[in-house]
Amino acid sequence: MSVPVNVRVEGSIGIIELARPDKFNCLSLEVHECISRAREKFEADRDIRSILICAQGKHFCTGADLTEVKSKIKDAQALDHFIAFGMEGLRRLEQSHLPVVVAVQGLCLAGGLELMLSCDVCFAADSAQFGDQHAQFGLIPGWGGSQRLTRLMGLRRALDLMFSARWLKADEAKEARLVNYVVPDEELRQAALDYCVTIGTRSRPGIAEMKRLAREGADMGLDQQMRLERDAAVRALRSEDVAEGLDAFESRRVPAFKA
Repeated sequence: MSVPVNVRVEGSIGIIELARPDKFNCLSLEVHECISRAREKFEADRDIRSILICAQGKHFCTGADLTEVKSKIKDAQALDHFIAFGMEGLRRLEQSHLPVVVAVQGLCLAGGLELMLSCDVCFAADSAQFGDQHAQFGLIPGWGGSQRLTRLMGLRRALDLMFSARWLKADEAKEARLVNYVVPDEELRQAALDYCVTIGTRSRPGIAEMKRLAREGADMGLDQQMRLERDAAVRALRSEDVAEGLDAFESRRVPAFKA
């Protein structure tokens, strides 16, 4: 029986690779379970500094496994579990102390878009296209798409993308703030890996704290955000990593972080 997700480690990088190219890497309950188990494994390994999510084949992911969805339509409890489990899994990626990088080629639609949106940094190949297909088939997002799109793109652009079900090319997605980097297809995987290697040279607690501040602060008012950052900065400035970083700066050398 084929494995729907390949999990491996390359140096300080934990790699989660969708491995259902014959099904356009659609997201089943089993796939979500594999992603969650891999994330937990990487979080528990202090040698892992980042997570890279990528996919086999021509396309990144075209959405939920509709065969599985249809099999649960008449069972509200089973359907709720399918939606809730996927939603919680993507939320845990956002909340992970590890930075999560995603590399997208080909189509990234509906549930695939929702997976991409839950990651921290997105690399897109020139071939990549992004869209929310739900409206085209009378559906609505179920794994956080309506909320994350609005936060990243702004209300009107997000509504337009959801209403129209149109696809954005990679450059359009970058302009819309959905994508960080656009690279040639043949350079996609290596560009994302190189970025993760760079993250691996940073302070692990420092990166984790910056991610926490950005994610948690997004739901707060400005005064609360500033207090959150202030408290974190005081803690960080007293840490061994900061002491090492400041000494390296003064000595004009590369810091050697212990954490």
